[in-house]
Amino acid sequence: MKLNNIVLNANDFANEMAKLRNEKHFDFLVTIVGEDFGEEGFGCIYILENTQTYERISVKVVAADRNNPFLPSVTHLWKAADLMEREVYDFFGIKFVGHPDMRRLYLRSDFKGYPLRKDYDMDPEKNKPNMFDDPEPDYTLQYSLDKDGNLVENRHKLFGEDDYVVNIGPQHPATHGVLRLQTILDGEVIRKIYPHLGYIHRGVEKISEGYTYPQTLAFTDRLDYLSATMNRHALVGVIEEAMEVELTDRIKYIRTIMDELQRLNSHLLFYSCCAQDVGALTAFIYGMRDREQVINVMEETTGGRLIQNYYRIGGCQADIDPNFVQNVKKLCAYMKPMFKEYQDVFTGNVIMENRFKNVGVLSREDAISYGCTGGTGRATGWKNDVRKHHSYGVYDKIDFKEITYENGDSYDRYMVRMKEMEQSVHIMETLIDNIPEGDFYIKQKPIIKVPEGQWYFSCEGSRGEIGVFLDSKGDKSPYRLKFRPMGLPLVSALDTMLKGEKIADLIAVGASLDYVIPDIDR
Repeated sequence: MKLNNIVLNANDFANEMAKLRNEKHFDFLVTIVGEDFGEEGFGCIYILENTQTYERISVKVVAADRNNPFLPSVTHLWKAADLMEREVYDFFGIKFVGHPDMRRLYLRSDFKGYPLRKDYDMDPEKNKPNMFDDPEPDYTLQYSLDKDGNLVENRHKLFGEDDYVVNIGPQHPATHGVLRLQTILDGEVIRKIYPHLGYIHRGVEKISEGYTYPQTLAFTDRLDYLSATMNRHALVGVIEEAMEVELTDRIKYIRTIMDELQRLNSHLLFYSCCAQDVGALTAFIYGMRDREQVINVMEETTGGRLIQNYYRIGGCQADIDPNFVQNVKKLCAYMKPMFKEYQDVFTGNVIMENRFKNVGVLSREDAISYGCTGGTGRATGWKNDVRKHHSYGVYDKIDFKEITYENGDSYDRYMVRMKEMEQSVHIMETLIDNIPEGDFYIKQKPIIKVPEGQWYFSCEGSRGEIGVFLDSKGDKSPYRLKFRPMGLPLVSALDTMLKGEKIADLIAVGASLDYVIPDIDR
């Protein structure tokens, strides 16, 4: 998708965005991209979708004052903007007027400067890590404008005198990584959750600005490592679209099959971890056993079991293994009876149903407002499968079902993924005997330069939409490379899903959301 931005003035921005949301039904905020536009100033690009027509547009706005940039918040229009605006503030220093919680999101509260600005001084002597705990304030900031248009800072306490606060994570095994959830409890009942991110933030987007395009590819497999091929697919996809690279059908078929193998791999681990998190060790072992079979098939061609490093700009790293077709067929035949086994061992278990049904309910409207794509959104009835509605690869040639449920609880989120595994097997069976002859790689120039412009490309990852925004100035390195994480909206919605639930339910809900922390932190 090449972006043709609707450019708005900062003074008219709030009213125009409200019209887009309320009158033109652009109710899905895909992502907010903060950017340093040089002499033009600091600003943002908002990518929006109409969930009725699946039309997408982009809106650009630039803050008037480069020395003290601020923009109106859109948190009252899209709930996803809560953490997205905090991310922009963290990295660019743009304050959002009206945002209820304008704290840093990934970096320490005492971090100096805003690292994604082009004039940020990266001298190691000026960026030494602090060897003491983060002095976290117990208040947050909210900005408003006075009658003269000047920025006014207001402080609000995060906790009351009698609030009982417990940290779930970052070491807790059920947070599936270094995620910290600062939880206010009333007995065993959850009243509020504040997510703390960034424990594994590696500055991927900043580093990419100094890398050539082929060098940036290595990052993708280390974001959501359980969606490694889809992450890589999104990045090579945006570069190939910008360069107008025409891929052979063989490349498209191979990538589509590999993506589905990766999805099956990820969903089997999801099944295993759901079982383990609620104490069903037998189901955990069954899922891990079968996941090994999937990884074996991928490894023969890619050489990797977790980090695949298989897609490259213009195609694939190597052709498929001579035994690939035969092994995929064997895998599909092996997996079909296993789905019945999963049902018998775990899905139909009364304890599992009690832990998952009617727990962590998310409405369809909230799923869209938070931007919870993937299985979480489809569990509410929202049809958001990128493979169907913004097709890529050869998905447009395949008749497969978009799995949706209606209740939006942990059980439905679980069931979406269980049924999607069956669809992945169906897709692979449809394609595997029809891989056409042709090149597995379209040769590119030694130095890859992308034409000037802005593009956005997305794929259906294991947890939702993984998107990549690219702003190129015609050089061999990206001017701005932004990844849309699948897990950030899921964490953003945790407070809504868990308010009023028991603390034990937090574990079940986290398991059903299936977030991966390096994807969120980047």
